[in-house]
Amino acid sequence: MTHILALIDGSMYASSVCDHAAWAASKTGASVELLHVLGRRDTASRPVNLSGNLTLGARSELLEKLAQHDAERAKLAKERGRIILGAAKAEMEAAGVNPVTTRLRHGDIVEAIHDVEAEADLIILGKRGEAADFAKGHLGSNLERIVRAATKPVLAASRAFQPMERALIAYDGGASGDRAVAHLAKGRLLAGTPIDIVSVGEETPERRAKLDNAATLLSAGGHDVTAGIVPGKPEEAISQRIAARGIGLLVMGAYGHSRIRNLVIGSTTTEMLRSCPVPVMLFR
Repeated sequence: MTHILALIDGSMYASSVCDHAAWAASKTGASVELLHVLGRRDTASRPVNLSGNLTLGARSELLEKLAQHDAERAKLAKERGRIILGAAKAEMEAAGVNPVTTRLRHGDIVEAIHDVEAEADLIILGKRGEAADFAKGHLGSNLERIVRAATKPVLAASRAFQPMERALIAYDGGASGDRAVAHLAKGRLLAGTPIDIVSVGEETPERRAKLDNAATLLSAGGHDVTAGIVPGKPEEAISQRIAARGIGLLVMGAYGHSRIRNLVIGSTTTEMLRSCPVPVMLFR
């Protein structure tokens, strides 16, 4: 891992994203790029025609005022974005991360990430953004879109950073789970970190063989590995394991048709991310 892309907004998660990025950079020696995207609502555009049946002169005057307001709003959004990025960069540098670069982009956030993610090995963002309803526990509206579109691993940061003394891989034997295992076995991100690798469901020879192969690969990468197959519902079994074992990071595949993958991306998308108190690292 040589380059980390961290998405920064004005939410309370911005500081946590910086902390998670600093942790990842300290483990891997990677550089960090801070990205703030101005949505289309924040940029100058043709104002909505609210003039109705006004006379021509009054209509022109109103449209001119709307255009001026639109341009001023865009100007303020850009300045706010620069301030957010500057504060985040200062926080990262104070944590000893170097180099740290910043980038201010306009438009759709998924399109922006698509344009720059080729340079990155890991994307970090908060579980919730500025528009999330914290009282109702809503997740960030862009989180699922980004995970679906990104080709690189995505780390969804929790509200506050905590030391990651043990990680848990929720493993179902699929391709994305295998990519997660291979990535962590070969990389430095979790070097020296004990890993639990757990498959949820009925014990079968095939499930056991795949789990043992994955555990062997992690062990060969220098990890202290605890592997097991546990019965029950994936959301309950994984949550219980996180609490019982002091897990600091949940790792799982993001796509597929199995129940465990559908916890994160699918018909029950929000439940695990909303209820899980630790950051979640997702692999396609």
